Amino acid sequence: MSLLRPLLILACVVAPIFLAQRYTPHHEGANAFETLYMHLVPVPLEVTAHGEHGHDGHASGEQGHNDHGAGAHDAEAGGDADHGAHAGEYLLALPLPGFLGLFNMSDGRASEAPLLLLTNLQLFQIAACLLIFVVFSGVPRYLRTGHGDLTSRLFAGFALWIRDEMVLPVMGPEDGRRFLPLFLCVFFFLFFMNMMGLLPGAATPTASLFVTGALALLTLGCMLGCGMAKQGPVKFWTGMVPDVPAAMWPLMFLVEFVGLFIKPFALMIRLFANMMGGHLVVLSLMGMIFTFGAYGAVVGWGSAPISLGFAVFIMIIEFFVAMLQAYIFTMLSIMFVQGAMHPEH
Repeated sequence: MSLLRPLLILACVVAPIFLAQRYTPHHEGANAFETLYMHLVPVPLEVTAHGEHGHDGHASGEQGHNDHGAGAHDAEAGGDADHGAHAGEYLLALPLPGFLGLFNMSDGRASEAPLLLLTNLQLFQIAACLLIFVVFSGVPRYLRTGHGDLTSRLFAGFALWIRDEMVLPVMGPEDGRRFLPLFLCVFFFLFFMNMMGLLPGAATPTASLFVTGALALLTLGCMLGCGMAKQGPVKFWTGMVPDVPAAMWPLMFLVEFVGLFIKPFALMIRLFANMMGGHLVVLSLMGMIFTFGAYGAVVGWGSAPISLGFAVFIMIIEFFVAMLQAYIFTMLSIMFVQGAMHPEH
């Protein structure tokens, strides 16, 4: 087992990188900066070859697009063949009911039905979930017996630190032990996504507003649901306003009501901006090499060591930011949920 767990961890990290590199289509921007920034955008995964046409349009330029267009017209004439061509185009496409068209991720190339597509970001979200199961599979045994491998000892220490330094001091023993599994999952889910985003060829899910927004909605749901369950549906809303003159009560209620939603909104923006900002700086430094290269090979090669040096420095900072943002998001979520359940504290 001591060798199996590291191999599983390695597989959880390498597999999404391989799949992302294999099935993410290559795009060309108007300039080097735009092309580099496209690596931060969620992209549906597409198969590299399908049938006789293949999917080498990204490599063969306009000819590939013309072949694809002709195939789409032929499929349209064939009725059901249209759906078959589209199903082979994306790595994974789940049809959605018509009323969920808002979540349609298809560009309409070969199908009018709304589709939910697997993107490169979702690969690393799935990998982060799998890593949680793998690295913690030996932690319970280690805590019971004191015997375990390096991974079990390391993450047991992490878990105990989160319990003793983050959850219990804020929420107390009773509520803290009840919410500890949730916040452990939130912390390590963010931690693994942030850290994998620093690897070559990987994508960073937390650099997407869709991901950080979903996590912020989870915190908001806990605030509202747990707060009303603890205080009662009426007391939760009326208790938001402290003792103030009656004339001020409507205004204070509005302020507190808006503040209730601003808190998770700030969580969403903070995590997104910190993860996206670091990647933008690194990509901008790399893009400067191509920009200076336009003035000649000597200028381009001469600027490369400086740009690479600054990029490495920013990557070192990003390593600490990746850990810090997982801590900040989890810690603030703990405080917000606790505040919603016990506003007097």
